[in-house]
Amino acid sequence: MTIIVHHLENSRSQRVLWMLEELGMPYTVKRYERDRRTMLAPPELRRVHPLGKSPVIEDDEETAGGAPRVIAETGAIVEYLVDKADGQLGAPSRREEALAYRFWLHYAEGSMMPPLLLKLVLGRIPLMGKPAAKKIQPMVDRHLDYVESELASRPWFAGETFTAADVMMSFPLEAARNRAGLDAGRPATVAWLERIHARPAYQRALEAGGPYAYA
Repeated sequence: MTIIVHHLENSRSQRVLWMLEELGMPYTVKRYERDRRTMLAPPELRRVHPLGKSPVIEDDEETAGGAPRVIAETGAIVEYLVDKADGQLGAPSRREEALAYRFWLHYAEGSMMPPLLLKLVLGRIPLMGKPAAKKIQPMVDRHLDYVESELASRPWFAGETFTAADVMMSFPLEAARNRAGLDAGRPATVAWLERIHARPAYQRALEAGGPYAYA
């Protein structure tokens, strides 16, 4: 079993490489560079999946039609990999921790990323964009304060154990550290980032994926 990761630079797909390293699953990387003018993914990705976005993985486990299985969307990929690994890095056995696991797994993209992405897009619009982006910051701060309050009481998002929920939360918090005000004023969150960056699997994923601006 080998998985191909269609990996776009400085993107959510870095989490997929990290997840695979944590699980010890064999994989290969096909790298793509962003358009330097638009910063969008290249059109070649549409040959892999109709949406033309990354991450996308191909698993040589065949579908009913005989073609390799193609999975898109980071959360769906992470859940697929947890399932293939017989639950490794999945929901803890205790009910409250399992509920927290599912919440953070979906919160990462469903709640935290939208204002971060909006702030980024608005900040690139000449003249009126940057003032508009500043109005988004209070919304981002609300999320950062919430995350800080949660991590102040435990080392990992689902409790005492590292899980796929931590993998999912890495990208929005790295993005926030890079461009949205996450700093030493939120020490529990910064300490969490330092813990994930120190993990050997995270370091191996950086080597596999190439330069990553948020590490």
